[in-house]
Amino acid sequence: MTDHRSMEGSRAALAAAVELLTGRPPVLIDARHFMAGGAGRTHVVDAEVRFEVPGEGLTVAPSAALVYEIQPPQRRGFAPFQRLLRRHQVASLGTDAGAWRAATEKNLTVERFLQHGVPHMETVCLSRPSPQRAAAAFDRLGRNVWARPVLGTCGSDVFHLTTLEQLRAATAHYERFPRDWLISRDADNFNAEGLRHQFRVSVLDGRPVQACEHVQADPEAPCNEAQGARCTPLPLADLAPELGKLAVSATESMGLAFAGVDLAAENGGVVFEVNVHPMLGSVHPAESVAVRYVQAHLSLL
Repeated sequence: MTDHRSMEGSRAALAAAVELLTGRPPVLIDARHFMAGGAGRTHVVDAEVRFEVPGEGLTVAPSAALVYEIQPPQRRGFAPFQRLLRRHQVASLGTDAGAWRAATEKNLTVERFLQHGVPHMETVCLSRPSPQRAAAAFDRLGRNVWARPVLGTCGSDVFHLTTLEQLRAATAHYERFPRDWLISRDADNFNAEGLRHQFRVSVLDGRPVQACEHVQADPEAPCNEAQGARCTPLPLADLAPELGKLAVSATESMGLAFAGVDLAAENGGVVFEVNVHPMLGSVHPAESVAVRYVQAHLSLL
């Protein structure tokens, strides 16, 4: 079950993994049918949960439900369906709406980090701040910060700020939507070549299952593949053990069984964010995560 507008490729990787492990292709359902206002219906017949999409003539009684590729702006509208799945004990890793929200809304992510002692760069959350409040937060964080929306994706609307002029421009940008936003102290995460770099570590059931390194040639751009960063798979044996442990701690702080954690080794090791649905496919070998993710669902049966 995914948002079929998404073109990132995770759906295809998961479908291939299901067929590899079960010998049968999965039923692909557009998650939008089960968001707020969607036409999808859920019935319980003889203690069996059934999904129905009337407009497509589709009725299916799932043995397990794999939920993926739900974009951050749509997750609140999907939460009632997640709670329904949990209430009816459908085999799925994607039923904890509270955990999803904690990882999706970055102000809540920071609260969880503070609550659980997860190292991260000092952050100030801003909600339609006055110029004075924004400037005071900027000063407090050393006038070298990254601004990002509370709710965002793919590194969009993220800015590196080092001057008051840039701060004013970012404030005006977020006011146009309007959006709540955050500023975080810069992690100074440069490699030996002077390029921004960080790691993405995917965690499943309390242990790292995949790692890669992102390197960004543009020091003013987010270290995100969607913003031009280069991604190189990293053997888990080459990942510093303390970074693996940090990724596990960050995932657990959200209450998630599976996540992709963005973090850096600088400043003693810090976490930037926790991704509910790290991308599967592209340079990421499907067998290292997609198959294990499907196996985790089958183990629930």
